[in-house]
Amino acid sequence: MKKLALLTALLLTTTAQAQTPPPAPAPVTGTVLEQSNEYRFQLDVAVNAQALAKLLPAGWEPAVAAQGPAKDCNLRMIFIDRINLLDGAARVLPPGKDIAVYLEAPVRQTGGTATGRMVIAGISENNSATAATFGTLVKATRSAASRSIATANGSTTVTEDWSLTGTGGESATLHVKYVRGPANRAASEVRFYNPTNPAQLVVARTEQETDIARNVTTTPPDRVSEFSFKVGGGKFASLFDGTEKALSWDSQPTYRRAIIQPSP
Repeated sequence: MKKLALLTALLLTTTAQAQTPPPAPAPVTGTVLEQSNEYRFQLDVAVNAQALAKLLPAGWEPAVAAQGPAKDCNLRMIFIDRINLLDGAARVLPPGKDIAVYLEAPVRQTGGTATGRMVIAGISENNSATAATFGTLVKATRSAASRSIATANGSTTVTEDWSLTGTGGESATLHVKYVRGPANRAASEVRFYNPTNPAQLVVARTEQETDIARNVTTTPPDRVSEFSFKVGGGKFASLFDGTEKALSWDSQPTYRRAIIQPSP
């Protein structure tokens, strides 16, 4: 009986240990370089894998999710209205605002454990403080963004138009119309690596709300009624060669971000 009791206790302990999730990593400490409040519209896409690999540094590769809402996504095209832009001491970083589009790739170190993201290209209206992009954005020669909201019969419809052109001929435009739904709230810390020197990195600490209006994997109710996008020029052209596939349409009406330089 004693042996049976000991065996039962051992099994219960082992099961409890197996069901206990690993502890969350401690928050990163360091110097806050930049803080911002933003509105974002994020389009998850699958682009030419070989073209993307050529833009990543040696020893790094795309980190593509095998399941979930980001399944098959190897690049995110993120349109950003940087509403309020501050330094680490909460002082305005002139001009205090920006309109930008990022091409952001989820990445991992080949054969290693490091994971994170790299902004491999982008366009910025003001070319203002963008600590996580490591100089990969070009200055916009033209930028325009509009967003309208109409509510009727208990339903809210959002229409967005974004258009940016860069100094090297890069361009990105997006038109989308969708019915707004409840947004999921989340917080995260993500490492952003310099694509020209991955030894350099910063950490983005974010709090955001995400409304997935359409997704080809999780197939929530499709609330997108109008959609078109066009991308080309510069680094954009090799990635968007006509074979790209849109995977997820994500509105992020609230996005708060702090960029931190980790302590040595």
